[in-house]
Amino acid sequence: MHKLAGIELGGTKTVVVLGAQGRIDERIEFPTTTPTETLDRAIDAIQGWRDAKPVDAVGIASFGPVRVSREAADHGFMLDTPKPGWSGAAVSGPVAAALGCPVAIDTDVNGAALAEHRFGAGRGCESLVYLTIGTGLGGGVLIAGEPAHGLLHPEIGHVRLRRAPGDDFAGTCAFHGDCVEGLIAGPALAARLGRHPSRAEADDPVWELVAHDLAELLAMLVLTVSPQRIVVGGGVTGKQPHLLPLAVSRVPGLLGGYLRDCTRERLAGMIVPPLLGEDAGPMGALVLAARALDDRIAAVRVAAGA
Repeated sequence: MHKLAGIELGGTKTVVVLGAQGRIDERIEFPTTTPTETLDRAIDAIQGWRDAKPVDAVGIASFGPVRVSREAADHGFMLDTPKPGWSGAAVSGPVAAALGCPVAIDTDVNGAALAEHRFGAGRGCESLVYLTIGTGLGGGVLIAGEPAHGLLHPEIGHVRLRRAPGDDFAGTCAFHGDCVEGLIAGPALAARLGRHPSRAEADDPVWELVAHDLAELLAMLVLTVSPQRIVVGGGVTGKQPHLLPLAVSRVPGLLGGYLRDCTRERLAGMIVPPLLGEDAGPMGALVLAARALDDRIAAVRVAAGA
């Protein structure tokens, strides 16, 4: 069986893993600092594993926005991002150059979506949305089991939605103010609550406003993407488990009876936490590595046939 390595490059921390699809054998975690320091640490970790075990391919599941189109001249480069020092950084290129093996890159949320689709809460679903609500808010979309790309890739965290009546919080997004990331991601919640979101009481009235905003996002996804499953992960809903059921209970009212299948009971089974927990991103990076290896093998076969 091929040995694969994965890099989950997050805005706060980086996770480097060794394993196979559906299995993590080794793991190293460290803070995400500068591009050079962070990628060098990831490369060193993989090189250390290669000294004892061959690593056949690497997958990178990265925060973004990042250029994922293989045809683009800046494929594998970070675009404009709030993470200081990372705008314009080369992400996949240094890894491929240092390790000399196939490398694939996609967003961290597309990677997590692939893992949950293959091994977790999205098994058996052709269409799936994976949301993560933590330091930022991101969304990965799978259609027919494949990540949605297009012009760039989904940037669900930066949509603007209807605000709750009387909610005048300005939002914290450096680009859009009160987009949904600027309203309910970790920094926004810290500003709204006056303390770290994990330490806030479940009955704090601010959660009603947050549930409204999250419900608006969920209703929008149901109407636009029509997913069979929405998986909601990240530290915010993980530390405040009451939030997701509170938001889901509001979605039927927002839909206004338009979709008869979207009852409260049906939505409670359709909008769920991840089964893989914090392993979704690293396991998704391993899925991307397997895809990179498959692509290389297919290219070699085509070349040999020619």
